[in-house]
Amino acid sequence: MGKGVVLGCVLVVLGFALTCSAATYYTVGDSSGWDISTDLDTWAKDKQFIVGDVLLFQYSSSNSVNEVTKESFKGCNMTDTLQTSSNGNTSIPLNRPGERYFVCGNKLHCLGGMKLQVNVQKDPAASPAAAPEASEGSLPRPSSKNNNPAAAIPNSTGFINGGMVSLLSAFLGSMATLLWIL
Repeated sequence: MGKGVVLGCVLVVLGFALTCSAATYYTVGDSSGWDISTDLDTWAKDKQFIVGDVLLFQYSSSNSVNEVTKESFKGCNMTDTLQTSSNGNTSIPLNRPGERYFVCGNKLHCLGGMKLQVNVQKDPAASPAAAPEASEGSLPRPSSKNNNPAAAIPNSTGFINGGMVSLLSAFLGSMATLLWIL
Protein backbone atom coordinates (compact mmCIF):
# COMPACT_ATOMS: atom_id res chain seq x y z
CA MET A 1 0.00 0.00 0.00
CA GLY A 2 2.90 2.42 0.75
CA LYS A 3 4.21 2.19 -2.81
CA GLY A 4 0.74 2.82 -4.18
CA VAL A 5 0.32 5.98 -2.14
CA VAL A 6 3.71 7.31 -3.27
CA LEU A 7 2.94 6.47 -6.91
CA GLY A 8 -0.48 8.09 -6.57
CA CYS A 9 1.01 11.29 -5.16
CA VAL A 10 3.59 11.43 -7.95
CA LEU A 11 0.89 10.99 -10.60
CA VAL A 12 -1.32 13.67 -9.05
CA VAL A 13 1.56 16.17 -8.87
CA LEU A 14 2.56 15.35 -12.45
CA GLY A 15 -1.02 15.76 -13.63
CA PHE A 16 -1.33 19.18 -12.04
CA ALA A 17 2.05 20.23 -13.43
CA LEU A 18 0.68 19.59 -16.92
CA THR A 19 -2.10 22.10 -16.38
CA CYS A 20 0.31 25.02 -16.04
CA SER A 21 0.27 27.23 -19.10
CA ALA A 22 3.42 28.39 -20.82
CA ALA A 23 4.01 31.82 -22.28
CA THR A 24 3.09 32.69 -25.84
CA TYR A 25 5.82 34.55 -27.71
CA TYR A 26 4.38 37.12 -30.11
CA THR A 27 6.63 38.53 -32.84
CA VAL A 28 5.21 42.03 -33.19
CA GLY A 29 4.12 42.56 -36.80
CA ASP A 30 4.76 38.90 -37.66
CA SER A 31 7.10 38.65 -40.69
CA SER A 32 7.08 42.44 -41.24
CA GLY A 33 8.34 43.10 -37.74
CA TRP A 34 8.30 46.42 -35.88
CA ASP A 35 8.31 48.62 -38.96
CA ILE A 36 6.56 51.74 -40.32
CA SER A 37 5.00 49.62 -43.11
CA THR A 38 3.33 47.23 -40.63
CA ASP A 39 -0.34 47.71 -39.74
CA LEU A 40 0.12 47.15 -36.01
CA ASP A 41 -3.53 47.83 -35.10
CA THR A 42 -4.68 45.01 -37.38
CA TRP A 43 -1.87 42.74 -36.15
CA ALA A 44 -2.91 43.12 -32.49
CA LYS A 45 -6.68 43.11 -33.11
CA ASP A 46 -7.30 39.34 -32.92
CA LYS A 47 -4.75 38.53 -30.22
CA GLN A 48 -5.39 37.94 -26.54
CA PHE A 49 -2.38 38.86 -24.44
CA ILE A 50 -2.08 37.10 -21.08
CA VAL A 51 0.22 37.80 -18.14
CA GLY A 52 3.37 35.77 -18.81
CA ASP A 53 3.32 36.25 -22.60
CA VAL A 54 6.27 37.95 -24.28
CA LEU A 55 6.33 40.54 -27.09
CA LEU A 56 9.29 40.14 -29.47
CA PHE A 57 10.16 43.34 -31.34
CA GLN A 58 12.43 42.87 -34.37
CA TYR A 59 13.45 46.06 -36.13
CA SER A 60 16.12 47.88 -38.10
CA SER A 61 18.71 50.29 -36.69
CA SER A 62 16.59 53.31 -37.70
CA ASN A 63 13.93 52.28 -35.17
CA SER A 64 13.64 51.65 -31.45
CA VAL A 65 11.00 50.54 -28.97
CA ASN A 66 9.83 52.82 -26.18
CA GLU A 67 7.28 51.85 -23.58
CA VAL A 68 5.30 54.95 -22.64
CA THR A 69 2.26 56.10 -20.69
CA LYS A 70 -1.17 56.39 -22.28
CA GLU A 71 -0.80 60.17 -22.56
CA SER A 72 2.62 59.90 -24.25
CA PHE A 73 1.21 57.21 -26.57
CA LYS A 74 -1.57 59.49 -27.82
CA GLY A 75 0.80 62.34 -28.70
CA CYS A 76 3.91 60.27 -29.59
CA ASN A 77 5.77 62.01 -26.76
CA MET A 78 9.23 60.45 -26.23
CA THR A 79 10.40 62.63 -23.33
CA ASP A 80 8.88 60.51 -20.57
CA THR A 81 9.54 56.87 -21.54
CA LEU A 82 9.13 54.00 -19.08
CA GLN A 83 11.75 51.89 -20.89
CA THR A 84 13.68 52.12 -24.15
CA SER A 85 15.49 49.61 -26.32
CA SER A 86 17.33 50.05 -29.63
CA ASN A 87 19.20 46.76 -30.11
CA GLY A 88 17.03 45.51 -33.02
CA ASN A 89 15.74 42.49 -31.12
CA THR A 90 13.84 43.33 -27.95
CA SER A 91 11.74 41.04 -25.79
CA ILE A 92 9.21 42.57 -23.41
CA PRO A 93 7.64 40.24 -20.85
CA LEU A 94 4.01 41.05 -20.12
CA ASN A 95 4.30 40.51 -16.38
CA ARG A 96 1.25 42.40 -15.11
CA PRO A 97 -2.35 42.88 -16.27
CA GLY A 98 -3.49 46.16 -17.80
CA GLU A 99 -2.87 48.40 -20.77
CA ARG A 100 0.68 48.67 -22.16
CA TYR A 101 1.78 51.25 -24.74
CA PHE A 102 4.76 51.04 -27.13
CA VAL A 103 5.97 53.59 -29.69
CA CYS A 104 8.86 53.90 -32.10
CA GLY A 105 11.53 56.32 -30.89
CA ASN A 106 11.45 58.03 -34.29
CA LYS A 107 8.61 60.53 -33.77
CA LEU A 108 7.73 60.67 -37.47
CA HIS A 109 7.34 56.88 -37.51
CA CYS A 110 5.19 57.02 -34.38
CA LEU A 111 2.99 59.74 -35.88
CA GLY A 112 2.75 57.54 -38.99
CA GLY A 113 1.24 54.70 -36.92
CA MET A 114 4.28 52.83 -35.62
CA LYS A 115 2.85 52.37 -32.16
CA LEU A 116 1.18 49.50 -30.35
CA GLN A 117 -1.35 49.28 -27.54
CA VAL A 118 -1.96 45.91 -25.88
CA ASN A 119 -4.39 44.98 -23.13
CA VAL A 120 -2.82 42.30 -20.94
CA GLN A 121 -5.34 40.01 -19.22
CA LYS A 122 -4.84 38.01 -16.03
CA ASP A 123 -4.09 34.35 -16.68
CA PRO A 124 -7.15 32.54 -15.32
CA ALA A 125 -5.11 29.37 -14.77
CA ALA A 126 -2.26 31.14 -12.97
CA SER A 127 -1.58 30.69 -9.32
CA PRO A 128 -0.84 33.66 -7.07
CA ALA A 129 2.85 33.24 -7.88
CA ALA A 130 4.45 36.02 -9.94
CA ALA A 131 4.85 35.66 -13.70
CA PRO A 132 8.32 34.63 -14.87
CA GLU A 133 10.69 37.42 -15.79
CA ALA A 134 12.44 37.32 -19.15
CA SER A 135 15.51 39.29 -20.06
CA GLU A 136 16.56 40.66 -23.42
CA GLY A 137 19.38 38.15 -23.75
CA SER A 138 17.36 35.09 -22.74
CA LEU A 139 15.85 34.41 -26.15
CA PRO A 140 17.72 33.21 -29.21
CA ARG A 141 18.80 36.08 -31.44
CA PRO A 142 17.37 35.74 -34.95
CA SER A 143 19.13 37.10 -37.99
CA SER A 144 18.78 40.83 -38.62
CA LYS A 145 15.34 42.10 -39.63
CA ASN A 146 14.35 41.60 -43.22
CA ASN A 147 11.31 43.28 -44.78
CA ASN A 148 10.91 40.41 -47.23
CA PRO A 149 7.65 38.65 -46.20
CA ALA A 150 8.95 35.41 -47.67
CA ALA A 151 11.82 35.41 -45.20
CA ALA A 152 11.65 32.78 -42.50
CA ILE A 153 10.99 35.01 -39.50
CA PRO A 154 8.96 33.48 -36.69
CA ASN A 155 5.34 34.57 -36.47
CA SER A 156 2.91 34.93 -33.60
CA THR A 157 1.57 31.41 -33.55
CA GLY A 158 3.74 30.77 -30.52
CA PHE A 159 3.02 27.79 -28.35
CA ILE A 160 0.63 27.18 -25.54
CA ASN A 161 0.75 24.24 -23.19
CA GLY A 162 -2.07 23.39 -20.85
CA GLY A 163 -5.70 24.21 -21.25
CA MET A 164 -8.74 22.00 -20.91
CA VAL A 165 -7.11 18.87 -22.38
CA SER A 166 -4.37 18.90 -19.75
CA LEU A 167 -6.85 19.69 -17.01
CA LEU A 168 -9.05 16.78 -18.09
CA SER A 169 -5.99 14.48 -18.30
CA ALA A 170 -4.92 15.48 -14.80
CA PHE A 171 -8.41 14.89 -13.43
CA LEU A 172 -8.78 11.48 -15.08
CA GLY A 173 -5.28 10.47 -13.97
CA SER A 174 -6.06 11.51 -10.40
CA MET A 175 -9.33 9.58 -10.38
CA ALA A 176 -7.70 6.46 -11.84
CA THR A 177 -4.94 6.67 -9.22
CA LEU A 178 -7.41 7.04 -6.36
CA LEU A 179 -9.46 4.08 -7.61
CA TRP A 180 -6.28 2.02 -7.97
CA ILE A 181 -5.17 2.87 -4.41
CA LEU A 182 -8.58 2.10 -2.89
